[in-house]
Amino acid sequence: MTTYDDRASLTDLTATVERVRSSVEGVIEGKPEVVRLSLTVLLAEGHLLIEDVPGVGKTMLAKALARSIDCSVRRIQFTPDLLPSDITGVSIWDQQRQDFEFKPGAIFAQIVIGDEINRASPKTQSALLESMEERQVTSDGQSYELPSPFMVVATQNPVEMEGTYPLPEAQRDRFMARVSIGYPSPEAELQMLDIHGGVNPLDDLQPVAHAHEIVKLIEAVRGVHVAEAVRRYAVDLVAATRTHPDLRLGASPRATLHLLRAAKASAALGGRDYALPDDVQNLAVAVLAHRLLPTAQAQLNRRTSEQVVAEIIQRTPVPAAPQQRGYGLGGDGQAYGRPPRRL
Repeated sequence: MTTYDDRASLTDLTATVERVRSSVEGVIEGKPEVVRLSLTVLLAEGHLLIEDVPGVGKTMLAKALARSIDCSVRRIQFTPDLLPSDITGVSIWDQQRQDFEFKPGAIFAQIVIGDEINRASPKTQSALLESMEERQVTSDGQSYELPSPFMVVATQNPVEMEGTYPLPEAQRDRFMARVSIGYPSPEAELQMLDIHGGVNPLDDLQPVAHAHEIVKLIEAVRGVHVAEAVRRYAVDLVAATRTHPDLRLGASPRATLHLLRAAKASAALGGRDYALPDDVQNLAVAVLAHRLLPTAQAQLNRRTSEQVVAEIIQRTPVPAAPQQRGYGLGGDGQAYGRPPRRL
């Protein structure tokens, strides 16, 4: 298992992430923060929901991330007539063996792209619940493990509601983070025309990392140290959503776990083996906002979940750096690092 005790390994793993980032940014112009969040979710063993208006590159981002990693990729176009068995698989009678044989569905891939996920019925959407949470599929009483790494990247259009089925809260809670790409700046859009005006940017995209390298990255992220003060800060932020007057549904304990995992991945992307309160704070909106339900009055006042989370961040005190004996007290937040081993 790769750990952050080996600084040479940390350098190698950081280089791997940098190659993937550069590859995806070659397709998604002018959106480095969106690419970074996507990689954060991947390393944190989470799933990503991309929600934005048509034509801004939702599916392009998902495909670019998938093609930059040498692993199995499946794309599912969600439609009203899509069946749960189309996703999970189905047991078919084998005449020669005189027994049922399981035929895996599209979910059996390392990167699964769910395009326009809100166009499928709730029954079909629910087929993803077990896969996203437990990384397995159960059919006819038999469980089948999904490959590693495993990540679902789903897209949906939030403005076109005719013929769609809003994701239920249980489904939205499975997604670690939600991101909106937004329109590019005029400079980025002009650069996009110059570079990709006559060709498909995905045609020349080649894998720059292998699946086994991503597995090592994920193992390294698991070993990132999180001080007690940082864990408490994450719990305080999530707990504040459950009592806020503008929310009728706060974030779940799963949200706290996802926030902590994302903070550890963010620290790894920054080349650190310890998480800071800044890691938690910078990811709070992306990880928490899509799980919250505003009250009717808040909706009338046009208060969004993102605004509520931003307000909670402003009101929640940031923990002071720990001064316990044995912690490094160097600059740049090293007070949150792991204590040295006792000899």
